[in-house]
Amino acid sequence: MRPPCHCVLLLLLLFHLSGTWADLDGSFTVRLLQTSTFQNNSFVDTEGLGLLEDIELGSLDKHTWTIRFHQPWVRPALPRSDWDTIQNMIKIYLQQFSYLVNEGAMQKEVPYPFVVQCTAGCQLYSNMTSRIFGYVGYNGQDFLSFSVSNGSWLLSQDTDLSRYVQAFLQNYTAFSELVEVLFNDTCVDDMELLLQYGKAALERREPPVATVFARTPGPAQLLLVCHVTGFYPRPISVAWLRDGREVPPGPGLNTSAVLPNADLTYQLRSVLAVAPRDGHSYACRVRHRSLGTRSLLVPWGSSEVVLITGIGAGVLAAVAVVAIAVLWVWRRRKRQQMEVSESRNSILSNEA
Repeated sequence: MRPPCHCVLLLLLLFHLSGTWADLDGSFTVRLLQTSTFQNNSFVDTEGLGLLEDIELGSLDKHTWTIRFHQPWVRPALPRSDWDTIQNMIKIYLQQFSYLVNEGAMQKEVPYPFVVQCTAGCQLYSNMTSRIFGYVGYNGQDFLSFSVSNGSWLLSQDTDLSRYVQAFLQNYTAFSELVEVLFNDTCVDDMELLLQYGKAALERREPPVATVFARTPGPAQLLLVCHVTGFYPRPISVAWLRDGREVPPGPGLNTSAVLPNADLTYQLRSVLAVAPRDGHSYACRVRHRSLGTRSLLVPWGSSEVVLITGIGAGVLAAVAVVAIAVLWVWRRRKRQQMEVSESRNSILSNEA
């Protein structure tokens, strides 16, 4: 079956738009997602989406096979004539894709309906190098993956159909040539132009908001929950501190995956299981690009949120000890003053 290779062709067409990004701070990944549902040999429903990290650059109008721009700065990045060329190439690609899939389905007696999914893209680094990847799915299951090291397709499931597609892709020399043009020319040549238009979106920073609360699933267990939300970009570090020292990974510590919010920010939860009244102090520490060198520190049992700058766990513990000592001395002195005052009042009362 020939069709999966043509997912890469669509990627090439849209990479004039999305695959030419250099990195402002680390690396960026560009992905093209394609889902084609074949109801029968005469009807196919195709959806396509181009992403830069989590930014939706554009999508495919499945009725007209034209590009819909999701960001105001995407269309001006290229001349109108270039967009016309890209859209014409997309229409040609989709016609060929549908034809070749149906042809392969007939040869291998694949029953309708079925779904072909493709994910392809590249990760671009600040030193102008790149890493490419490609995955093919069939009916919601991994089918093939692309190996960058030797330029070959690997079986994700060993079936007669997957071996048939793998053999075709290995012999499709035009694929290698197109990839070479893409990464040696397009990604590098258009990089500065696209950065100029998308820089503000790529540099967007939203600071996290963190809260700590507790749950008691049983009398012998206390679950401390650190909920962090509203942050952008996605990378974030969340850790628990016990008496100022970071809690190492273990069965009692469970941190969720980063999940999207409706406002294009992210959230996650970190849950720490502790024994009730164990005598330790706990705090949730959050590090994020929007905070710079500072960290967000939310102690358990306190509504106060603290921003700390470059303070290590040992220093935090020492500060806590000093604060407790100062508070103890202050209370002792106050108690002594109250005892002296009460003694004086008693003497004066006796004299009267």
